[in-house]
Amino acid sequence: PAFLAQPASAQNNVPINAVTDVVFGTERFDQNGDFASNTFTAPVTGKYFMHARVTLQSIDSAASYYQFNIVTSNAAHSFIFDPRGMDQDTNHYPFELTAVADMDVNDTATVTILQPNGTAQTDIDGDATETFFMGHLVA
Repeated sequence: PAFLAQPASAQNNVPINAVTDVVFGTERFDQNGDFASNTFTAPVTGKYFMHARVTLQSIDSAASYYQFNIVTSNAAHSFIFDPRGMDQDTNHYPFELTAVADMDVNDTATVTILQPNGTAQTDIDGDATETFFMGHLVA
């Protein structure tokens, strides 16, 4: 099993104080048909390599942080970014996260983002080279 998914369009004005699923509306490939509705479902128990890149636009420098996650049924793999050291809102910032996830058959994996405060002005770039989610069975 292997997949690579990307957005069909941008997600504008990510809500604050809410965990938001990143929407991947286009599959570039989905070997074995295990990716649907923004979610990868493990067809067999094993270790899965997962990589996500989400590029944000209009980052709010007043937000206390942005938390980017690959969430599986067994664990959350997270990256936290604190923009408060910026002297202005940033227009383009890529988040990348890689994990080897221990997944059982029918466990799921999604990509989420959280902005706990600030202004709901941040967009998720819809460009396929800037935002994508991929994975494959390792062992």
